[in-house]
Amino acid sequence: MKREYHRWHSPSLQREMEMLVFGHGGLPVLVFPSSMGRFFDYEDRGMINAIAWQYESGAMQAFCPDSVDAESWYNKSAHPADRVRRHMAYESYILNEVVPLIRRMNPSGDILTTGCSFGGFHAMNLALKQPDIFTRCVSMSGAFEMRSFLNGHYDDNCYYNNPVDYLPALGDSWFMDYYRDSNRFLMAVGEWDICLSENQRMASIMHSKDIPHRLDIWGEQAVHDWPLWQKMAQAYFR
Repeated sequence: MKREYHRWHSPSLQREMEMLVFGHGGLPVLVFPSSMGRFFDYEDRGMINAIAWQYESGAMQAFCPDSVDAESWYNKSAHPADRVRRHMAYESYILNEVVPLIRRMNPSGDILTTGCSFGGFHAMNLALKQPDIFTRCVSMSGAFEMRSFLNGHYDDNCYYNNPVDYLPALGDSWFMDYYRDSNRFLMAVGEWDICLSENQRMASIMHSKDIPHRLDIWGEQAVHDWPLWQKMAQAYFR
């Protein structure tokens, strides 16, 4: 399997950022780390090996950037407004630095976003906000309610990064045309998962907006952990 390491100084974040790329072609998949995770976690936790044949055959290519969650949502020493601004700088890094690199390395018109746990939030939030760039989303045990990170603070930046708030009010036909005509959203979660209710809530919101989506609740007492997500990868990325 082709494996590449990339590192550069990010103008958006004003710091060094690292990324791993697996595979040589096929569907480009942008993989967000879980809570405060690193760019190597997806590989270290067995997610790449779980579907290694997809990368070896050229069916898929995974792009695994680093996160700055510890500097944004999880940074309790910073004011909540600054936490969200740091998250927005991270989005700028993804959109203005990572996506162009993906386009240079892979000519496919589609980019799928995915992530486990908090990575599912990043995957879903960006897919909803940039449906012209990210045409598919597979969120595994994602978390979609951000108020718990904000200590009671709430401003426009918070609102536009809290999917369970902005999606119900969204009526712009540009977004809705993408959501309903060409994009695909899949949420997978375990029946004993700590994020089960958040996924059910997001699915209910999408249903109310007539947004095609799929909610899979995994049985057999499935919990919020890597063995479940490995099985999900094998089920959805084949």
